[in-house]
Amino acid sequence: MSYGTKPKVSHPSLPPNKIGLLERDYEGVMSTLCAGCGHDSVTAAIIRAVYELAIPPHRVAKFSGIGCSSKTPTYFLGAAHGVNSLHGRMPSIASGANAANRDLYIIGTSGDGDSLSIGFGQFAHVARRNVNMLYVLQNNGVYGLTKGQFSASADLGSKLKKGETNQFNPIDPALLAISLGASFVARSFSGDKEQLIPLIKVGLRHGGFAFIDVISPCVTFNDHEASTKSYMHTRENRHEVVHMDFIQKAEEIVTQYEKGASQRVVLHDGTPIVLKKTTDDFDPTDPISSHAYIRENQLKGQIATGLLYIDESVKDMHEVAETVETPLVDVPFEKLNPGAGALEELQAAYR
Repeated sequence: MSYGTKPKVSHPSLPPNKIGLLERDYEGVMSTLCAGCGHDSVTAAIIRAVYELAIPPHRVAKFSGIGCSSKTPTYFLGAAHGVNSLHGRMPSIASGANAANRDLYIIGTSGDGDSLSIGFGQFAHVARRNVNMLYVLQNNGVYGLTKGQFSASADLGSKLKKGETNQFNPIDPALLAISLGASFVARSFSGDKEQLIPLIKVGLRHGGFAFIDVISPCVTFNDHEASTKSYMHTRENRHEVVHMDFIQKAEEIVTQYEKGASQRVVLHDGTPIVLKKTTDDFDPTDPISSHAYIRENQLKGQIATGLLYIDESVKDMHEVAETVETPLVDVPFEKLNPGAGALEELQAAYR
C-alpha cells in the first residue's frame, strides 16, 4: 500500500535553514515500513542532517538496492535524484553517478543482506576505490523483507523468534570496511539520533568513502516452518487470494548515554544488546587500534559505536583516475567523443 506524498503542513514557528528550506522540504512520501521499524529512524536522521547542513535537495543523488532498507530513499529527499537499482548492485550505480558528476552528494542506503551477501563484491570495491559517497548500512541481522532468515551479520548463537540458533560466524561490516581501505567508518544505533545525525553530517562532508553501520532493529518476522500461517505452509496447503501478515504496532526504541559508557537496549523481540560509545581519547585514525577496539568490545558482548576509523589522506576515485575538474555531465560532447583519430592515437600508445 502506498500513502503518497506527505501533506505540506508545517507549524509557522518552525525555522528555515540557511537556504530558506524547512525540514519538511527534505522529506519524501509516507513510509510503508512496519510501525516501529528502526529504518524510519535512520530516514529521519538523514532528513535532519541534510536539513541542518542546508544542502539543496537537487544537489543530492540517492541510491539503493533491494530490501526493506533499500525502500527508504523513497521516504527522504523527495526532490533529489534517485535510482532504486538491482539487489546488491547499488555501489556500481552510485560509482557511475559520482564519476559523471563529482559535484553531487551521493547517499547510498543498503541492508546487511544487500551488502554482505549478494552485494558483497560490489561493497568491497566501492570501499577500496574510496568513492566519494555516504554509504549507510541499515543492519538488522535478518532478511526482514523475506520473513526473517538469518543474514550474514547475525551473531553466532543468536536466535530467531522461532528459536532457531545461528551456527555461522558473522561478518562485521565495520571491520570489513576498515580492512578494505574505507577512509571513514562509523557505527551507530537507529534510536540514538544524538549520535547518528552528527555522524551522517560528517560522512556527507567527508571527501571519500564514508561508511556508517547502523544497528536498526527489525520489529517483526514470523513466517517460520512450524507455523500453519507461514508462507510455505499456506502455499502448499491452501489456495488463498492473497497472503497477509498482521504486524503488531511497536514503539520506536530510543536511548541516550554518555561517551565511554555502555548501554543495554532490549529489542522488540526481547533480545538484549549492549552498545558501547567511544571516548574522547579514542584514536579513530589508527586502523590497528580501531580493529582491536571493535574486537575487544565484541568479546565483552558489546557493540562499539561512534566514529571508529577515518583517514583523510587517502585519495578518492577522481584523484586516483586524474579526472577533469568539470563534471562529465557538463563537458561538451565534442570533447567526450573526439572521434576515431583520437581513439587510434590512444590505442597506439599501448601497442
